[in-house]
Amino acid sequence: MSGPSPDKTLRLSEAQRLAWLRLIRSENVGPSTFRDLLNHTGSAKEALQLLPELSRRGGKKTYRVCSHNDAVAELEAHEKVGARLVALGEAGYPPHLRHIDGPPPLLSMKGGQAAGHPKMVAIVGARNASLSGRKLAATFARDLGAEDYVIASGLARGIDAAAHDAALTTGTVAVFAGGIDILYPPDHDRLLAAILNSGGTAISEMPFGWKPRGRDFPRRNRLISGLSLGVVVIEAAKASGSLHTARFALEQNRDIFAVPGSPLDPRSEGANNLIRQGATLATSAQDVLEGLAGRIEPALPFDRDLMEPDDDTRFGPVEPDDKLRADIISALGPTPIDLDELIRFVGGNFRAVHVILLELELAGRLERHRGNKISLLM
Repeated sequence: MSGPSPDKTLRLSEAQRLAWLRLIRSENVGPSTFRDLLNHTGSAKEALQLLPELSRRGGKKTYRVCSHNDAVAELEAHEKVGARLVALGEAGYPPHLRHIDGPPPLLSMKGGQAAGHPKMVAIVGARNASLSGRKLAATFARDLGAEDYVIASGLARGIDAAAHDAALTTGTVAVFAGGIDILYPPDHDRLLAAILNSGGTAISEMPFGWKPRGRDFPRRNRLISGLSLGVVVIEAAKASGSLHTARFALEQNRDIFAVPGSPLDPRSEGANNLIRQGATLATSAQDVLEGLAGRIEPALPFDRDLMEPDDDTRFGPVEPDDKLRADIISALGPTPIDLDELIRFVGGNFRAVHVILLELELAGRLERHRGNKISLLM
């Protein structure tokens, strides 16, 4: 899959790119909220003007909108380190990443164009990998690279590092949990330099200068699986972050391959469990190639491109009434419920319901969960 056709490729002006950056960096705006705001208002510029009022309706009196100066400073910081911000729908945006739930509206990217390659496989696994596990990761990466697959991983120690290193000559993508300028772990500076110098790509959805926290790694893992047609898991413990990547892969309709290991080694417990749960057992790259044979795009893709309308195009205003707002707040609670079920229950206009949910989310009162579920923060 080569991405959107030329006539549908997004082309942001510099003013629009700045507005997109301000919007995604504003308080309580995540990828899904960003998309809903554009659908509601028609453009990032219009959305920025409505943020304080929407938040106030949701119950928050003060709201932080990312300033023009802060956004300009971030753009300039990217340029200084040779990075760029690529918008969803633009040429160069990873093609398969468009087909996940809540794709990043803007990606920080540094290096070559490897992230735009249509054939990509993720290789993930234990940080404290055994020598055998590292050798397996390198062998899988080299053999898949020889068949024109780019390797995606998280630049962590162990399996990730071995896979990146073995794929330098054929293409690899490193996904950051922090900002594009924050390397973690910091001792992988030589490996990152080798990746970038060989035409590979580093990507991040986090703000420039963002230091990764524990909660940011699962968020990164959804990008690793989202970039790829399939995920290969090598040496993953029972509670490994690699299993988070596998779960994201399942939700994103990606193929999951697990390399079996000794039942005596706790580092193999997670991968062995994946096989029992239905993942494809893989002992060589050939098993992955056979599993992906003919696959050029993920199964059941969802079109997630965002197309900014012309300046004279506006969506019709939707003003939900107070009764619908009260009904929605009454129906929500700390237990996650399905969004479609909520819409059926309250019987409101689809767009009006989404506006109210936007108000609550911008006010920090709504939490989104996997599987299209939401809950109210009490």
